[in-house]
Amino acid sequence: MPVAGVETWLGCLTVTETDGAITDLQWNGEPSQAETPLLRETIRQLSAYLDGDLKNFDLPLSPKGGDLHQAVFKAMLEIPYGETRTYGDLARDLDTYGQPIGRACGANPIPVIIPCHRILSANGLGGYSGSGGTETKIALLKLEGGFPFLI
Repeated sequence: MPVAGVETWLGCLTVTETDGAITDLQWNGEPSQAETPLLRETIRQLSAYLDGDLKNFDLPLSPKGGDLHQAVFKAMLEIPYGETRTYGDLARDLDTYGQPIGRACGANPIPVIIPCHRILSANGLGGYSGSGGTETKIALLKLEGGFPFLI
């Protein structure tokens, strides 16, 4: 599985490609050369997004997870840049409860690109499983202008 890492203001992000799709994004890896066209494009898009120059990723994604997780990942990808939804919103849309939505968000293997940071609790931020926790979530929301009272 080819892997590439890029140093960003979030730390070093590493992405993994499997069978022509991005399957994983991790924090605190090591910078490394992108050996495939898809990894080069992923690094380019991640850098442009974090510089505020890209609003929508256009990459083939293949996150691991069961049916509910796949439905949650798809729902997160449909949230426009700069907007947020609550765990309850997604639970209603997917005919389930907030807790399974939260577990799916926490299990998101491709954070940032699959924007779990855009999912909030009914009373505030909710959690964030990426490195830096809620501070990273706040930074991503500020980048997108999606949580105005934080700015």
